[in-house]
Amino acid sequence: MGFPTKVQLIKRKQSEQWYINFPAQVAQAMEFERGETVEWVIEDKSQMVLKRRNTPPSALKKTQPED
Repeated sequence: MGFPTKVQLIKRKQSEQWYINFPAQVAQAMEFERGETVEWVIEDKSQMVLKRRNTPPSALKKTQPED
């Protein structure tokens, strides 16, 4: 399932900034933290991968039963 998102550009006299906002549903599902640092990896001209530096543990991983 995809979430269409617009790319925004803010042009200033001597610089420009590009923005891509995450829909709230995506940010919540990924459990992003405010101020979290992520890294964009460019695969090719049609795909970018967002890589987390500190990934929280998966809620789906099975825990080992204690003996």
